[in-house]
Amino acid sequence: MAEAARKQPPLPFLGDRKPMSQDRAPHTPADPAKAGLRGRCPRCGEGRLFSGFLTVAPRCTNCDLDYAFIDSGDGPAVFVILIIGFIVVGLALWLEVTVGPPLWVHFLLWLPLTLILSLPLLRSLKGLMIALQYKHRASEGRLDLDR
Repeated sequence: MAEAARKQPPLPFLGDRKPMSQDRAPHTPADPAKAGLRGRCPRCGEGRLFSGFLTVAPRCTNCDLDYAFIDSGDGPAVFVILIIGFIVVGLALWLEVTVGPPLWVHFLLWLPLTLILSLPLLRSLKGLMIALQYKHRASEGRLDLDR
């Protein structure tokens, strides 16, 4: 009876996918920060995480980890906005106070700089968030009805 109480009910929102907690394949653990920032598999640290610039591959090419559990959502974009926004707004305010250039100079400087800084950071932070999801076995929230 205690075993039945501990048994988790099926998760209908996953469909035919396995939740991360069922991942029992033997592997050497990878550092999630290094693997995520380099865009590598969160389990082995070797296989590719991305198949395109921000498109996540279906599975690891090295250890065959199924990436169906991945859902980074808008998290990486929020961090990129906060980090790059702080830098660009600070520099724009400094330039305005010290030099006072026309508005077109601000557009010419800050729009390209924002794109140049944001795109690589977005990929790295997305990889980092995915690796941290894997490390901490993040999953959809569910109700504990056994109480």
